[in-house]
Amino acid sequence: MARIVVDPITRIEGHLRIEAVVENGVITDAFSSGMMVRGLEIILKGRDPRDAWAFTQRACGVCTTVHALASVRTVEDAIGISVPRNAELIRNIMEAALYVQDHVVHFYHLHALDWVDVVSALSANPQSTAGIAQSISNWPKSSTGYFKDVQKRIKTFVESGQLGIFANGYWGHSAFKLPAEINLLAVAHYLEALEWQKEIVKVHAIFGGKNPHPNYLVGGVPCSINLNEVNAINSERLNHVAKLIKDANTFVNQVYIPDLLAIAGYYKDWGAHGGGLSNYLSYGDFPTNGYNEPTSFKIPRGIILNRDLSQVHPVDTKNADEVREYIKHSWYKYGDGEDAGLHPFEGETEFNYTGPKPPFKNLDTNGKYSWVKTPRWKDKAMEVGPLSRVLIAYASGSTEVQDIVNATLKKLDVPVAALFSTLGRTAARGLETVLIGGWMQGFFDDLVANIKAGDTTTFTQEKWEPSSWPKECEGVGMTEAPRGALAHFIKIKDGIIDNYQLVVPTTWNASPKDPNGQRSSYEEALIGTPVANIDQPLEILRTIHSFDPCLACAVHLYDPEGKHIHEIKVV
Repeated sequence: MARIVVDPITRIEGHLRIEAVVENGVITDAFSSGMMVRGLEIILKGRDPRDAWAFTQRACGVCTTVHALASVRTVEDAIGISVPRNAELIRNIMEAALYVQDHVVHFYHLHALDWVDVVSALSANPQSTAGIAQSISNWPKSSTGYFKDVQKRIKTFVESGQLGIFANGYWGHSAFKLPAEINLLAVAHYLEALEWQKEIVKVHAIFGGKNPHPNYLVGGVPCSINLNEVNAINSERLNHVAKLIKDANTFVNQVYIPDLLAIAGYYKDWGAHGGGLSNYLSYGDFPTNGYNEPTSFKIPRGIILNRDLSQVHPVDTKNADEVREYIKHSWYKYGDGEDAGLHPFEGETEFNYTGPKPPFKNLDTNGKYSWVKTPRWKDKAMEVGPLSRVLIAYASGSTEVQDIVNATLKKLDVPVAALFSTLGRTAARGLETVLIGGWMQGFFDDLVANIKAGDTTTFTQEKWEPSSWPKECEGVGMTEAPRGALAHFIKIKDGIIDNYQLVVPTTWNASPKDPNGQRSSYEEALIGTPVANIDQPLEILRTIHSFDPCLACAVHLYDPEGKHIHEIKVV
């Protein structure tokens, strides 16, 4: 028996530690530890609720837009504001742009290197790579000369002894299965995606003034529409957005999806690993008839239990009997004790670090071992994220989701059961990128049609002033962040924030065990995973990265000398 410690898990947002017990080459137990703490809930107390979005957006350097959106929605829910249709469309466009950029970046820059052997690309035949590229896509950069040039760039990295962005990979690992030519194809597109991803986020700069922290506004969006005004959303800027959307969808359909299918075809066995939990949660998103009409959402709201796709259960985040957070194994205190579960409206954020002083070998996984709280729905552990969204949409009867899922399963020649896996999670992210890219175009077309019809309203002043608010009120703002179900909970008293709690996707997925001993998504998904080489636990990275971890990047742990702790070792 060996206990593997991977700390930090790299190619994620934030600081995550995984400890896994391996017996006879298979993981039999696992522990997920968030090695950082934010304290945003404490920072927000006593502030103007209309400013909360600017603080919560800083919870993360990646999911900025969705935190801001959840925040303005929670304030609007508390004080009873409905935003104009144009504001809803612009918010949808900005969120969709984040999805497309984030999913492409995840596939190439955070997850692909779990499947792609970069150094193997040196032995590829560029002509054969060009043939493969041309057979699966119409993407213009597919010539033999192009792939020769990429191969030379990789060779320069290797011969210099400094792999740069490709350093510290487990190159040559026995778990890599791709032919050299597909490795070369993937590395070429990795480099292209680095350049491409900076374009689509210009949508945020146009509508929100900047990126990565675009501006938001309770009651609407912080931009006006005037086709003839240089400082407003005018014809030139709308034309620029149209081009950015078109180019993004071209890259997704001609590069991302063909690569995803090409790589997945060699790893069908991973359709049997990493399934983990059997319960899935989605709050739903992309409203088409107002945020208060969830039946109009492009992404449906609901819950699937025990992988039963014949029934979708409702979810009510305001119900204290449904959503609760536990701290039995988390470094916090509750006034009602260690086994209590609190609804976020009554949430408490009191730090209580009882772990070892760094540097240390292992955490006390029988006690507290994470800064992440443990949320539960009716005391059930839930997976959130792209797989949950796709499954719930599929089970809810969305024909466009059913069509794309069924067609992909047929192309890969795998059963429906393969969805419940590391491979299924990765594939679901790609498929929803195609869907959301198409929706983004639809939202933009609707916005343009509204403007042509004379509607340029982007903000409502109704109930903007605190004097019009109830003395006390509370609200919930939900989004589906790229990584999953995100909810902000607020209590307002005398016009200021009395309590604010964030329950983020990685809180659901990366949390430690609950008082009943139930594992959350990361820990459960690792059980049964084969590990070929305990000194190079590539398989752990594959499954953990399939969730796209995002632990907020505010405060890290340091040793007494102030050095950041990095270790990957077997103990």
